[in-house]
Amino acid sequence: MSNNPIQKIGQIGIPVKNLDRAISFYQEQLGLPLLFNTETMAFFDCDGVRLVLSIPENEQFAHPSSVIYFQVEKMKEKYEELLAKGVSFLDEPHVVAKVGQTETWMTFFRDTEDNVLAFISEVMA
Repeated sequence: MSNNPIQKIGQIGIPVKNLDRAISFYQEQLGLPLLFNTETMAFFDCDGVRLVLSIPENEQFAHPSSVIYFQVEKMKEKYEELLAKGVSFLDEPHVVAKVGQTETWMTFFRDTEDNVLAFISEVMA
């Protein structure tokens, strides 16, 4: 056991090609608060976890990010809200697992930079 355990996720980096376009998507479509930005990076807050949009410094980092799952309470409402804002979904909300009385719902979508993101919701069946 380590004397210095990992505590939590502090921030998640998301590579972007066009920072202004990406800032608009995360702020306007997703409704995340912009903390601050520079010419090459933008920092958002997602309930205590920072999302850092950045133009990659070199090709090594110029690839789509891992899937980030945003937890939402009312999946269908969030899906309809973002559809109305022109967000490009890859599927409709659907059940991916059922454990006991709890169903796990997901739906996947793309940001303006071609990163795949998802909404996840756990509801009592």
